[in-house]
Amino acid sequence: MHSWRSPLTLFGGLSVATYDVDITVISREIDFDDGKCPIYHNHMKGIYNAPVSQAPVLMLCPRAWNMVEHNMMVPGPLFDFGLLMFHNAKLILQNQSGPFFYLSKVSSYIEARLWSQISFWTEKKLGLQVGCMKATVLIECVPASFEMEILYELKEHSAGLNCGIWDYSASFVNRFGHQADFLLPDHSKYVDMEKRFLHSYMDLLVQTCHRRGALATGGMAALLLPGDKETQRKQAGVDGFMVYDMDLIEPMQKLFQLHSHGQNQLLQLREDITVTPEDLLIMPAGGVTRYGLRYNIAVGVLFIEAWLSGRGHFFYLGKVGSLRVWQWIRYQVRLEDDRAVDPSSCQITDLFSISTLFRDKQRLMTAVSMFLETVLKNDFPEFLTTYLNLDHTFHSSQS
Repeated sequence: MHSWRSPLTLFGGLSVATYDVDITVISREIDFDDGKCPIYHNHMKGIYNAPVSQAPVLMLCPRAWNMVEHNMMVPGPLFDFGLLMFHNAKLILQNQSGPFFYLSKVSSYIEARLWSQISFWTEKKLGLQVGCMKATVLIECVPASFEMEILYELKEHSAGLNCGIWDYSASFVNRFGHQADFLLPDHSKYVDMEKRFLHSYMDLLVQTCHRRGALATGGMAALLLPGDKETQRKQAGVDGFMVYDMDLIEPMQKLFQLHSHGQNQLLQLREDITVTPEDLLIMPAGGVTRYGLRYNIAVGVLFIEAWLSGRGHFFYLGKVGSLRVWQWIRYQVRLEDDRAVDPSSCQITDLFSISTLFRDKQRLMTAVSMFLETVLKNDFPEFLTTYLNLDHTFHSSQS
């Protein structure tokens, strides 16, 4: 088999990081986690893509442990990891292009230790040099921010840590959604990197990595001008950023080079900061806007519709988002116009205005029904993708 296409280095999905090589990029098909629908055709297309010689540095984001592979009796991440290593590892090594991985949803050092053991076993079985596999771990689960020894557990196989800013925020709902103290306000208005729990999390990640000589990459970079002082401050010692739009690669590369010394910032040890557990758990103040509610409903429905269609990845108003409606309904949060969020608030009028864009109106309505079923549950599933991957409606739509 061949591997992937790309003139540059990317991180899971369309994301970019700066390494002590050059910035590089992978195609969307290489994000096997939440960025795509886990049907068999999508997996095969991702592995068999284009000549590896065109991709100097390559990263595969396998599925996380919450996903099963329905075509084989193995967990989803082992299926993805095994396919790449068995068919492509030697070819990738010959081209000095990996094998590199981007591990998502790792929530503890025990999971990191398991990945290291899997890597050692695989390298031995395939006759590869020990430690040739490298992995960057996405810290996107709240427990992981308290267990950044994840970096130590991977040891020979570690390529550093990455901040998953918005997924990290959403994990508070997943982990602590039943506690009113962890109610998240409207992201579009009240949650940004200035909030204590987010900038503390990034500071701790940079400090942890640089103390050990490992690379630390920041979260998703917005569309910012090269002279933006706020962007310069947010760099906070990180060794690179992630971008969603390919057009941002060049300006972000120039911005990084302009305000950093060398190709990384490993010498910034951040000894000036102290992060406490309280810093990591302070929720931002703020309410819920009508726009925020409508936006989250639309994102939830369209995400499900994208799975039913076999795509699993979509844009809505230039953004991707996660589901918080369940928590707002549970606590009957009041909108800023003083109306309580309840099941009757979950109107889908916005979706009808865009329904002309969909050929399959019935599939869109099925997605609406599944969305409502999910947000009205007593217990919201820890990961929406797990719920979808096990649902008979999804499997029937792909048969």
